[in-house]
Amino acid sequence: MIYGLILAGGKGTRLYPLSRSERPKQFLKVINNKSFLQNTVERVTPLIDNDNIYIVTNKEYQDKVKLELENINSNNIFTEPMNKETATCIGLSAVKLLKKDNDAIMVVLPSDHHIENEKLYIETLGQAVDIANKKRGIVTLGITPSRAETGYGYIEMGQRIQGEIPSFRVARFTEKPNIEVARDFLLKGSYLWNSGMFIFRADVILREIEKYLPKLYKSLMEIYKHLGEEDEEEVIKEQYSIIDGISIDFGVMQKTRKAFVIKSDFIWDDIGSFSALSRYLIENRSNKISENVYLQDSENCAVFGEKNLVIGFGIKDLIIVDAGDVILVMDRNREQEIKHLLNDLNDKNGYRDFI
Repeated sequence: MIYGLILAGGKGTRLYPLSRSERPKQFLKVINNKSFLQNTVERVTPLIDNDNIYIVTNKEYQDKVKLELENINSNNIFTEPMNKETATCIGLSAVKLLKKDNDAIMVVLPSDHHIENEKLYIETLGQAVDIANKKRGIVTLGITPSRAETGYGYIEMGQRIQGEIPSFRVARFTEKPNIEVARDFLLKGSYLWNSGMFIFRADVILREIEKYLPKLYKSLMEIYKHLGEEDEEEVIKEQYSIIDGISIDFGVMQKTRKAFVIKSDFIWDDIGSFSALSRYLIENRSNKISENVYLQDSENCAVFGEKNLVIGFGIKDLIIVDAGDVILVMDRNREQEIKHLLNDLNDKNGYRDFI
């Protein structure tokens, strides 16, 4: 059976201060009147029944997920005691779903994407499920690059395989290249953006974790033995304390020989940065602005206003974010460094209440 797994445990630090520790970006309503999480769930329901959609999140967000998704059974919310990266949360979910269904096929979706042409999106996921099941492969959806983007991973297409939508074996994964390499990939035309959406059987991904992340696999098997027992939560917490977190991309996808990619033509955007979010703001000459913003003699700025009127006069290459109690003014070329800024703020007692 097909199961949807929505990854909703991240902090969304690159959208700080709109995204906060108590209200990370998956709960933000910034493009339409629904949160990213709500949109992600609704988008996949033509393929997967509500009863088979699961959310994996940090324990502190469990109640928020319940409020956001009233149609999702509370038993379908998997919680982690702490964040140990995507290989761990996917592995935890895989053992739980495998316990329920030996033939479980997982459609793993981040909760912060914006997608248009949803009919084609569902058709693409359907083909991915077919490949994952018949070839016992790990399938990802690749997006044709429209620019030299350094914030995304890249996938090189290898040998073509059968499928109505162009599908290929993965030749290699490259994580977030520098601008020169990204430009080269764009010119070659054989590279796709890694969307971060994965489709595989639960037993297949666990075998790959066993092969490439044996310590994590050992912890997952210990958890598996205690699922449904009184000490399940205690064992999960205990194993999480000894797990070295790693992303599924670094831990498995860059090493596996079972990877396939589908060249996807639906409109996709990973809202992981202010540059991405600014694509949905109002055009203002060379700037992007929200409501309650006035710019004069300014260029290449992205300004996110809220209740206050934000005025920019003679400014250039800035990101400005008014989040009420916090105002961020940042060099547009340094937005990938915002995580480091937050780490510094967290080390200073006077600022922790604003994170």
